[in-house]
Amino acid sequence: MRSKIIKEHLNDPAYFEKMSSLLDEIIAARKAKAVEYEDYLKRIAEIARKVESGQPDDTPENLNTPGKRALYNNLGNNEELALKIDAKVKAVRPHGWRGVQAKERVIQSALFDLLGDEAQVDKIFSILKANQEY
Repeated sequence: MRSKIIKEHLNDPAYFEKMSSLLDEIIAARKAKAVEYEDYLKRIAEIARKVESGQPDDTPENLNTPGKRALYNNLGNNEELALKIDAKVKAVRPHGWRGVQAKERVIQSALFDLLGDEAQVDKIFSILKANQEY
């Protein structure tokens, strides 16, 4: 489970960081013998299910792709902004944009128009780059 979290972390940093923290808490509680083994296994199974699904149970229905969910999770659960960014990037992205600086700048410019913050643009751009959906 830890390897899946590490592998998928770049796709949705906020979500997988949360799952990693939950896993650490459960392991620490078990080591401290604060939880019984049966309860420990149930909690581990629940986290494994969440990690495998890649989304929390309370995700809005409009966020029906991994890319949209990643944007939502990393934009402070702002559904409207996540959908705007998804639509804008899909509209402006040039074919074969990954690794081509001029093409990447087109996407970064579109992100800056929506976000207005260079640090936020860098964060979201790295998520877009890691998601094959874009």
